[in-house]
Amino acid sequence: MKTKFTLTLLGIGLCFISYAQNEECLKDFSYLINKIRTDYPGYYDKVTKSTEKDLADLEMKLRQKIQEHPDSCLVYLDTYASWFRDNHMYVGNKKDKEKDQPAPTSAAKPTPEFLHVSDGMLADLGKKNGSVEGIWVSFKGRIAISKVEGENRYTGTAINYYQCEPNQLLFELDPINDTVFTMKKFPEWNDYKPVKGKASLHLNERVFEMHKDTRFVRQSASSTFDNALLNSYQPQFPNGTNIYPLTTALDDSTYYVRITNFWDDSGDKRVKAHWQEIMARPNLIIDIRGNQGGQDDFFQVLLSLLYTNPYPSKGVQWFASEGNIRFFEESVKNGEVNNGEEGIKWINELLGAMKKNPGGFVYHPSMGHDGIVTEDTVYKYPKRVGIIINDANASSAEQFILEAKGSKKVTLFGNSNTAGVLDYSNRVNEDTPSGKYEFYWPLTRSGRLPEHPIDNTGIPPDVIIPYPESKQLFDRLDDWAYFVKEYLELMNERH
Repeated sequence: MKTKFTLTLLGIGLCFISYAQNEECLKDFSYLINKIRTDYPGYYDKVTKSTEKDLADLEMKLRQKIQEHPDSCLVYLDTYASWFRDNHMYVGNKKDKEKDQPAPTSAAKPTPEFLHVSDGMLADLGKKNGSVEGIWVSFKGRIAISKVEGENRYTGTAINYYQCEPNQLLFELDPINDTVFTMKKFPEWNDYKPVKGKASLHLNERVFEMHKDTRFVRQSASSTFDNALLNSYQPQFPNGTNIYPLTTALDDSTYYVRITNFWDDSGDKRVKAHWQEIMARPNLIIDIRGNQGGQDDFFQVLLSLLYTNPYPSKGVQWFASEGNIRFFEESVKNGEVNNGEEGIKWINELLGAMKKNPGGFVYHPSMGHDGIVTEDTVYKYPKRVGIIINDANASSAEQFILEAKGSKKVTLFGNSNTAGVLDYSNRVNEDTPSGKYEFYWPLTRSGRLPEHPIDNTGIPPDVIIPYPESKQLFDRLDDWAYFVKEYLELMNERH
């Protein structure tokens, strides 16, 4: 009888937890629906007579899903936000904003697993060849891969590896055949819980490649040889993210600049540092593949090189909803404004305009409306500019492309449209009622709308590059760069 009573109480407890999760998620969901309806500047552009039933059906479906599976709350919240097809609006897990606060004693910090590899074992592994066992070198340091005794399985442990302790377990391998393996990695970002993947051996077992991640070379007697192989090896399963800044002269006619983001002034600094070299050549290649944007302020020096004639520029309109006004007021009150007194003045000027037109759209008083961009100088060189784009370009990178297209010097090269994430911008965020999640939404709408949308369409290249795109550039040039070089030089010959 005692056992039955205990189980009954346990069942009540589980029901209570499920009910609490359900109610908590439904509150977050109701908050999200209302927040998007009242504060998202694109709501009435996207919820029309032809689409409102689809959104209402989705809301009903997701409410039912929350009743059934409240532990999947984040999935359902983000599914609703994703209906609007705006990559500036989404729901994510709340980030830890109180990193300096000590963790509760009841929540132990996750720790990695360790497997002791003795000096004798390392010496033996250093002699291995022709299999996955051995000492391996990567960009982050050295690891040891050894076979588990009595099993057809291997472990990878740190020797001296960046941000890892000696003997820390990094991954496990199960062979599919002699050169291909299924993999379980144990990364810190996942609290050292396993993440599945694949790995393989290449170049006569001299290279060990983690698919879509990184690579290692078997340690030899020569560190020069190891580094040369590590840096020159072309991954068979690239991760597509290793694109590094680069500035170089291709010849006496063409200069090449790769700018990977506009989050800081590093791109403009590179242009300034190589100003004379750029100005000495008729052709300039600006490669912004992988550039997902940042801030418009950080491409103005680059843009000045391209100017040929006045061109129209569309401003952004701030949505003066009650919630957006309150967001700015609280930011000022809580001291969350950048650039000190100047930043506070800027926001107060915007608030003044918003309060004069509640529920409407306003331009910032100091930024003006749509207008014509006019510069003082048209530089003789570069005469022709090729901008290399791809489907990762978004936000401020797309704004740079649009403004660059106002120049008669510019031709866009690529094999796909840009990402199409620009119509609604200036993203901010706040916590959902539960405090578990953060909702991100934009505050502005482009003056290009509704006639000239970019979202979910992107900007097309003027010239299609026929080569497949390189997925792992590092700081190297590829066929795309040389195709654009030849194209620009031939254009100069014909004109």
